Amino acid sequence: MTVARGSDSISGVSTPATISDTSPILGQSVSRRSLETYLRATPSVDEVAANERAAALATRSIKRESKMHALELTIRMMDLTTLEGMDTPGKVTQLASKAIRPDPTDPTIPSVAALCVYPNMVPTASEALHGTDIHLAAVASYFPSGQAPLAVRVADTQWAQQAGADEIDMVIDRGAFLSGDFVKVYDDIVAVKEACGPAHLKVILETGELATYDNVRKASMLAMAAGADFIKTSTGKVSPASTRPVTLVMLEAIRDFEAMTGFQIGMKSAGGIRTAKDAIRYLVLVSETMGKDWMTPRMFRFGASSLLNDVLMQIRWLRSGVYQNPDYFTKD
Repeated sequence: MTVARGSDSISGVSTPATISDTSPILGQSVSRRSLETYLRATPSVDEVAANERAAALATRSIKRESKMHALELTIRMMDLTTLEGMDTPGKVTQLASKAIRPDPTDPTIPSVAALCVYPNMVPTASEALHGTDIHLAAVASYFPSGQAPLAVRVADTQWAQQAGADEIDMVIDRGAFLSGDFVKVYDDIVAVKEACGPAHLKVILETGELATYDNVRKASMLAMAAGADFIKTSTGKVSPASTRPVTLVMLEAIRDFEAMTGFQIGMKSAGGIRTAKDAIRYLVLVSETMGKDWMTPRMFRFGASSLLNDVLMQIRWLRSGVYQNPDYFTKD
């Protein structure tokens, strides 16, 4: 059986009428029934327990030497982001310089994991990052709403990847998910994943609009089955954005998915993470839930626009015992 895709097309870019019904996760028959059967097997989330677990882990204390390591790891895990309507090539070039050398006066500070921009800024960012190991992420697929014909989202993704993005952050159609049209959500992710080519795909759930932890877990399982390389909490455009309990729910879904399938999926928490103290709490949550092997940007990322400066201030304080004025570091 095949899953219908429709006949959306634009300017010579078209989506096929059907996609392969073979999935490495769901087997040989991807249909509404098989998706619903797969999702029904997803256990419910104990909301009280998730909140209490996240709160308890937030009270863990960290020794001074471990704190420095955690702060440097936070920078290495960071997707430094600018997603504003007033973004300019100059701003993106400046931010790329900061991604490469977060503190120009201190060459021991590591570079960030990635620079994240809108698709039209990918060529500028690609040129600015040339010769570095920093990834270039684009929020393609009609970010942040996802409310566009599939062909538009596929074309947006293809353009960003061909312009130089090696990571694509897409957002699911929350309206389709909440109305129970899981086939459409699955189909969209598969199509965008195909359009990514060699680029990695991060699937944004926009958890603030999913209402319940059960929905967050179900959307996580659906995105992973459809081919996500990472699942991501939010766009940062909706409140609430990332929270520690939601991140815990998604991490546990990833852990269970790997145990069930053998596929290892990464995680990105984005939106509302602004202080070094909060970032360290997330790192404790990740370590305690997933283990030490997860303490790498290959598996976990922070999506952030204002977090970096606070982390730099904390590093400077640990090294010198003196707090720097926030104006000491460039504004993102």
